[in-house]
Amino acid sequence: MDESGQASAEFILLFGGIIVVVLLAVFMYRNYVNDLSGEIKSKEVSKFNEKLGEISDLFT
Repeated sequence: MDESGQASAEFILLFGGIIVVVLLAVFMYRNYVNDLSGEIKSKEVSKFNEKLGEISDLFT
């Protein structure tokens, strides 16, 4: 009997299952990650505007 072919097929199925689970997790958390990146960007922009305000106060 050729068991090496069976082992290879089982590894392919195992890796395929892992890939499916990872893709489902990424799909489920996609909205969370997008909202988080938007929040980070808005905080960075507001901090940048505050710093610009401080600098302009020094020159006026």
